Amino acid sequence: MSEAVTSDATAAAAREPDVASLHHLCRVLAEAAEAVGEAAAHASELALGGPAGGGARLPAPARRALLRALTHAGGLGWAWRGRGLLARAGWLVGVFTSRESLAVSLAVTGLKARIRAAAVSHPELLDHGAAAKVLRAIEADRQTEAAGHFRRLMTERGAEYALAVLAPSFTDLLAWNALTDENPFNDRAGWQIATGRPLTSEPLLGVAAPVWSRLDRGPGRAEPHRPDAALRERVDTSGTITGYVRNIGLIGTGGLLLVQPVTGPDGVRRYVVQLAGMAPGKPNHDSPQDLIGAIDAVGAAETPYTRAVTKALRQTVPSGAELALVGHSQGGITAMNLAGSRDFTAVYTVTHVVAIGSPIDHKRPADPATRVFSLVNEHDIVPSLEGRSAVSPYGLPAGFTEFTWTDDTHAFPLCHAAERYAHNLRHDVPDVAARVDKELAAYRGRPAAARFFTLHDR
Repeated sequence: MSEAVTSDATAAAAREPDVASLHHLCRVLAEAAEAVGEAAAHASELALGGPAGGGARLPAPARRALLRALTHAGGLGWAWRGRGLLARAGWLVGVFTSRESLAVSLAVTGLKARIRAAAVSHPELLDHGAAAKVLRAIEADRQTEAAGHFRRLMTERGAEYALAVLAPSFTDLLAWNALTDENPFNDRAGWQIATGRPLTSEPLLGVAAPVWSRLDRGPGRAEPHRPDAALRERVDTSGTITGYVRNIGLIGTGGLLLVQPVTGPDGVRRYVVQLAGMAPGKPNHDSPQDLIGAIDAVGAAETPYTRAVTKALRQTVPSGAELALVGHSQGGITAMNLAGSRDFTAVYTVTHVVAIGSPIDHKRPADPATRVFSLVNEHDIVPSLEGRSAVSPYGLPAGFTEFTWTDDTHAFPLCHAAERYAHNLRHDVPDVAARVDKELAAYRGRPAAARFFTLHDR
C-alpha cells in the first residue's frame, strides 16, 4: 500500500544522510584503517629493531619519536603491532587496558557509518526507544552503556525481538564489540568484518574455524528413507521456489534429504536437491545438522553434511546430471559448499544454487557458470553470520543475485523459519519468487517420485 509523504516527512528525509555516501565512507575508512595498521606494524619493527629496521639500533631521538608515535593519542594511539614477543606484549597491554589505536578508531568509525546507514534504510531500528539507545550509545563509544540498553531491550521485548530488530546491524555490532572489548582472540574477526573479508573465526569469542572443524569430523552417511504415505502426499510438485521452500519446512531438521527428479520441457531429466537447516537444541552427534556442524559449515568447504549428501546422491543421481541445489539456513551453506567442491562438480553439473536465509556471501562456486541466488529477510540475523549483512557496503561477486525484503515479523527465530520464507515468497515478495522460478524453468516439467534419504554424521 502506498503512503503519502507529508512536507514534514520530506524535510526529515532531506536531513538523513545518503546511504550510498555512507557506504563509500565505510570503505574509505576501512582502507585507511588497514593502511594505518600497516604503518604501525612497520613502526613497531623499527622501534624494536626488527626486520624492517635491518636489526640495527636507531639513534635515541628517532627511537623516542617512534615510541611516542606508537603510544600517544596524538600519534598512532596505542599501536603496537607485529609478530615479535615485545610487540605482541604491547598489543595485549592495549587490549586489556582498552587503549585504542588510530587504526582501530578508523575501523570503528567505519562500522558506525555502516550502522548509521542501516538505520537510514531501516527506520524501525530507531522506532523502539531501547534499540535507539543501543545505537546512540555505540555511536558515542559508550560500550558498557550500550550493553546495558541491549539487556534492557531483551528484558522488555524478549531476546527474539531484540535480535530481529537489530539484525540489519547485528554483524557490525559484533565487529565493533570485537575491536573494542578486552578479548584479544576476537580482534581478527572484527577486522575481517570491518574490511569485508571472509571470517576465519567467529566474532564473539574468537574461536578459530579449524577448531570447529576438529569438532565436526564425522565421515557422513546416507540411508534411503521410506516415508509414510502422508508425507509423500504432502510433497509440493509445483516446481516453484515457494514449493521447494515448503518442502524443506515439511522434511524438517531431523536429518531428511529430499531429491526430486523432473523431466524438463526439453526432455532432459534433472534433479532438485532440497537441504534443510540446523536442528534446534544441543549438538546431535548422529546428525550432521547440528550447531557444531552449522558453525563449521560457515568456514569450512567440506563437512559431514556435504559428505552425507554426496553419498546420498551417488545412490540415486547418475553422473553428469544437472542439479539445482536449494537449501535453507545450514542447508544453503551446504549447497554452496557442494557447488564449490571441484570433486563434486566433476561428477555433477550444478546449474543453480538457491540459498534461503543462509550466510553464503563469501563462498564461491567451482564453476563460474553456476548461478547463485540468496533470499534474505533483513530481520533474520542468520544470513549475516559470515560477516556480510544484507545492507553491507561491500557488493556481491559476479554470478550472485541477492533478493532482500522485510516483513512485519520482527521476531527471531520465527522470521528465519523455512515456513516463514515460503509465506514471504507467496504473499510478500511474489515478484522475487517469479524471478527465481524463471531462472529454474528447466526444472519445471514432469516430476518423478520424490526420493528421501536419512543423513547421519557417522
